[in-house]
Amino acid sequence: MKIGELAKLSGLAPSRIRFYEASGLIHSVARKANGYRDYAPETVWVLELITGAQRAGFSLEEIRHLLPLGADNWQHDQLLAGLTRKVIEIEALQARLKRDRAQLLLVIESIENKPEGVQCADNAQQLLKRLRQEKQETANAPKRPSGGSKGRG
Repeated sequence: MKIGELAKLSGLAPSRIRFYEASGLIHSVARKANGYRDYAPETVWVLELITGAQRAGFSLEEIRHLLPLGADNWQHDQLLAGLTRKVIEIEALQARLKRDRAQLLLVIESIENKPEGVQCADNAQQLLKRLRQEKQETANAPKRPSGGSKGRG
């Protein structure tokens, strides 16, 4: 199929498809006598895998290592390990975002409920001191084991 048809089926711009091809994510693109690219039908699902993996946070380099060289050449162990690593990264990101959110909510609460008669600069200093103390307490707290397998199986 020509690049225009592939673009329509995949929802991607032709330039994006050519980029994936140049990056080595789409393999063995044949050229017709007139020079047009001729993509295999399975290229649509490869593009869906690539875009889905990008939405999940995989870099193009990570995707390159996880994609099979052909439809029948999946590297099961490598794929499973890569997906597991990404889940761990996502969980760490979620934990960091949760801490950041809590900290922002604390800042908002401290600003909204500034004690009467306390200057903004003094309130800010008290807030910074409180945030530093909480950060220190968190750093010194014993680490809990991660529940890596909970809810699975």
